[in-house]
Amino acid sequence: MKRYYTTLEHLSKIYNDNYRPYSYKAGTAEGYKAWQSAFRRKLHDLLGHGRMTKAGGDIVSEGVEAMDDYTREKLVLETEPGIWMPFYVLKPEGPSKKYPVIVAPHGHGSNGKSAVCGIDFGVKEMKDTIVNHNYDYGVQFVRKGFIVFCPDARGFGERREGPQQGDDAQNLLTSSCAYLNNVARSLGQCVTGMWTWDLMRLVDYIETRDDADASRIGAGGLSGGGLQTLWLSAMDPRIKYAIVSGYFYGYDESILWIHCCSCNYVPELWLQCDIGDIGALSADRGIFIETGDKDSLNGASNLANVIPQVDVVRNAAMVLGNESNIGHHIFSGEHKWCGEQSIPWMVDRLRP
Repeated sequence: MKRYYTTLEHLSKIYNDNYRPYSYKAGTAEGYKAWQSAFRRKLHDLLGHGRMTKAGGDIVSEGVEAMDDYTREKLVLETEPGIWMPFYVLKPEGPSKKYPVIVAPHGHGSNGKSAVCGIDFGVKEMKDTIVNHNYDYGVQFVRKGFIVFCPDARGFGERREGPQQGDDAQNLLTSSCAYLNNVARSLGQCVTGMWTWDLMRLVDYIETRDDADASRIGAGGLSGGGLQTLWLSAMDPRIKYAIVSGYFYGYDESILWIHCCSCNYVPELWLQCDIGDIGALSADRGIFIETGDKDSLNGASNLANVIPQVDVVRNAAMVLGNESNIGHHIFSGEHKWCGEQSIPWMVDRLRP
């Protein structure tokens, strides 16, 4: 048999032999706060946020549609000078009031915000991805009485670049996030940083709305939407509660050894922390993690690669006396949004 001279084993050894200075180790509430502040500053640099500029927050409405029991408005927000983010706002029908808020980012294979809003364009591939991944969690949340904000991340939906543009079935489910990340990393930025920045600017906008209760903001998403939710909650304390679905596992087994989209990779991140440490940044508020017991992204050891990372978050919450706001549901199934326990968890906390 032909021998191959590969490198991943070497990189995995570097990962496992490396001392990660921001691994969570605090034993007191004061220690947690000091660690959280220092770690956020470090992640701010790794994400490239110091190289990004706030825009004026200009917003344009592109129309409102009446659905069965809610309305769907299309808006476009300027997040950096010349950078525009389209998003839908799903709002319950009924008397005008301040609603609790959900920010609902999407993952791959979604045409951006479309799948989260249950929009299939009459295309079989879109219908299949919505059904197979239970992808319309934006609709699930609005029907629970939340006002829901469903954005396109850079590289997806109406923000696709170059050859990925087009509304035929082949292009609807594609993205240009990998290409964007390759370019951004040579400019001191990364796609995860761009996504997190845009979501934080969306929260800025939410705070200006009369129909959104800015004291009750949650976030939730599947897969790449779980990535976005994880980072948004970690970096922005305005997010009170977060649901991370299909994106919480040790980096070595799941992102180093599995050939994932390059949008998952933040320069130098693995020299600093593992995913549980990022989750622990939300332990002073609330985070719920969903894991399918047959999700191939869990890594070779499956749940044994997930539970220790969840335990990091639980340990941080225990120091803060906040264990009741940390949840983990292991459901029977593959890579999809579940919602069976996570949505009631969110309702209990944001809809008293």
